Amino acid sequence: MNIMDAIRTRRSVRSYATDPLSPEVLERMRDALRLAPSACNFQPWHFILVSDAGIRRALAAASNNQNWMADAPLIVVGCALPDQAYQRMGGYGNSADLDVTIALDHLTLAAVAEGLGTCWIGAFDEGRVKALLNVPEGVKVVAMTPLGYPASPDLNRPLEPGKRKDESAVFSADRYGQPLPGEPG
Repeated sequence: MNIMDAIRTRRSVRSYATDPLSPEVLERMRDALRLAPSACNFQPWHFILVSDAGIRRALAAASNNQNWMADAPLIVVGCALPDQAYQRMGGYGNSADLDVTIALDHLTLAAVAEGLGTCWIGAFDEGRVKALLNVPEGVKVVAMTPLGYPASPDLNRPLEPGKRKDESAVFSADRYGQPLPGEPG
């Protein structure tokens, strides 16, 4: 699968088969995370790969009771290490959250290419998640995703047309709000 097919096919999967991930697939998923770009290549991240069923259930409960998450054979928890990040992103900010987000996005696309599903989880109680996973002070839980095979093969098909905003709503030419060439102004 080429990258544009993966982008067009990726969707949030909320129903998983119980099939385990092979060691080879898991290695490719780890590579997708580890090889992602980061500001100044500082790689201010740590990923917790949760396969223990009890911990997966507890994470789902800490994620607004999204219990379906626990059905996936793995939950990937993306943690940011702010003290190790580039400190002047945009002239003022810390790159850690963005760097973790980029890595998780690489994972979601690599997962599609493997026939796997993911679902970006941003609704969670960080304090509960940190306590469950022994995440140290100073480390931030940015997001999580279940990772596994979709329960239905229909979940790995391209998105329907019309589900995304029109190009004129998301792009400008040269300056904010200026229409693209050939777009009505």
